[in-house]
Amino acid sequence: MSEILNVTEVSMIFGGLTAVDQVSFHMDDGEILALIGPNGAGKTTLFNLLTGVYKPTLGRVVFYGEDVTDLKPHQRVEKGITRTFQNIRLFNNMTALENLLIAHPACRGEKVTGALFGGKKLRQSRRKVVDDCEAILDIVGLLDKEEELATNLPYGKQRLLEIGRALAANPKLLLLDEPGAGMNSLEKEELSRLIGDITGKLKKNVLLIDHDMKFVMGISDRIIVLDHGEKIAEGKPDEVQNNPQVIEAYLGKGIEDDEE
Repeated sequence: MSEILNVTEVSMIFGGLTAVDQVSFHMDDGEILALIGPNGAGKTTLFNLLTGVYKPTLGRVVFYGEDVTDLKPHQRVEKGITRTFQNIRLFNNMTALENLLIAHPACRGEKVTGALFGGKKLRQSRRKVVDDCEAILDIVGLLDKEEELATNLPYGKQRLLEIGRALAANPKLLLLDEPGAGMNSLEKEELSRLIGDITGKLKKNVLLIDHDMKFVMGISDRIIVLDHGEKIAEGKPDEVQNNPQVIEAYLGKGIEDDEE
């Protein structure tokens, strides 16, 4: 498999606090990579470094062989990196379809002169954009809700809609920040199938954060573990699950809680 992402000794220091400490890892084409760790481990900070919200204090990020360390968030979206957030950030007073349309590259790039004088060609282009977005709504299971306001959708469906909006930007790499947060077991099963379709059918790459160990272990090809901003383990799910350092830092408590 070819390498799509290479993160080299990345650090993020806020004043005297080191949130991410010399973390290095890579991601291969076609894999589902998970990032786990206890609260405060630096997971979301690392996501912010990958998506351009923060510029690392040290280190660099290379995406498909290009150094993107200094690129802003919208520039990284154009390169093919999109994300979702821990807290849902939909346009609540827009419909499900409109939430996707606003993220589509063709809508972002439409010029005023084209809108005024585009004629038949513009209408055809717009129809294709709608078709593209409706196809994504179908994939995330929301095609029958395309005219529904986002705010009226159940919580789990809003999560799926946010993933759909990220897909509408046509990413090569999709970062999911706790996509299963607040979902029940049935919704997480639906989410697992969706992520499988995103990687299998759509040929996108997925990097995710989640605290549900059953969900993470069941869906990930490889797992990276952070603790206090440092990478303490990396490997396949069974390797990570049996790593004594991981058990001590994170999984041990989670396993005990599950048994209770």
